[in-house]
Amino acid sequence: MEKLLGVITANYSTKYPSVLSETRPVASLPYLGRYRVVDFALSNMVNAGIRTVGMIMPYNYRSLIDHIGSGRDWDLNRKKGGLFILPGSAFGTSRTGSRFLLRDLEYNKVFLKRSDAEHVVLSSASFVYNMDYDKLIEAHKASGADITVVTQPAKGKDADVTGLSVDGTRVHGIKHGVERGEVSFLDCFVIGREFLLQLLNWYEQTDYLDLFEAMAADYERVNVQTYDFDGYVAPIFNKDNYFKSNMDMLDPKISAELFPAGRTIKTKAHDNAPAKFETGSRVSNSRISGSCRIKGTVSNSILGRNVVVETGAVVNNSVVMQSCVIKTGARVENAIVDRDNVVPAGTELKGTPEALFIKEKASVE
Repeated sequence: MEKLLGVITANYSTKYPSVLSETRPVASLPYLGRYRVVDFALSNMVNAGIRTVGMIMPYNYRSLIDHIGSGRDWDLNRKKGGLFILPGSAFGTSRTGSRFLLRDLEYNKVFLKRSDAEHVVLSSASFVYNMDYDKLIEAHKASGADITVVTQPAKGKDADVTGLSVDGTRVHGIKHGVERGEVSFLDCFVIGREFLLQLLNWYEQTDYLDLFEAMAADYERVNVQTYDFDGYVAPIFNKDNYFKSNMDMLDPKISAELFPAGRTIKTKAHDNAPAKFETGSRVSNSRISGSCRIKGTVSNSILGRNVVVETGAVVNNSVVMQSCVIKTGARVENAIVDRDNVVPAGTELKGTPEALFIKEKASVE
């Protein structure tokens, strides 16, 4: 098996940030009750046999560090290789539309130089998908490309997703934002390690740009090929996409596509007791995480760990993050409730499918 190097960047911002990402990077947003968004990028690399992964951190890195720790849950706490925490530039989270900042890569050139890997797989941590990177590497080698980028036709308009101008399978340019049906870049690509270092030397005077922006005048001499991925993909850049992707997982067919047998999505282990469903509780078409206690009604919803739904309370079509308490007679509908909140008895947190109600994370004394 060829030795590969992995780099994941979490040092970027979004065009339309919400209160969900004010205190944490998008990479550490909870997903489906038990995962974090970053788990997909990390697991894709580990499942491809990548045993050395560097993660470029944003300034608000605390929750991300808390989640990934030493990398043990991804088998990356190794004497040789393993998980490396890399510094990101302050410029990263102040500039939207760029996930592969040259300055971030330049700051961490030593990490690239010390490796003896032939190829590097680089990814952001804002897309949810489960992909066999072995096939990507094979396609890259077979095409003779300098860079191979992972793509998929856009399912809708998204200002944060990078669009590509292509002729056949060859990339000729990029733009910020995509419309439905356009070629969207899934923020993942493979490149020769030595060639990546060469590009950093080429563009050292424009390190404030994204790598693919800096290449604007060079797409004719740099062979950038596309690799189309036909599996489930969800870009997690805004609250609406975040909510929709969580709700997608209530469809067994979509869930089975994202979590196929043989390609496990790994996450931080928690020692939780099973959820407890009290007499009189009613639960339908929902994902209930460990240590939840359900006495009321839950339908079409995702509940994180340690959520309590008291008698007479109703949760419908919502995402409720860990350690929340929905008091007696309260109602939560078409909402995202961030962690540690207590919804008082008899109150309503109610949005609409088009205008979700967002309850920010409760402050912890």
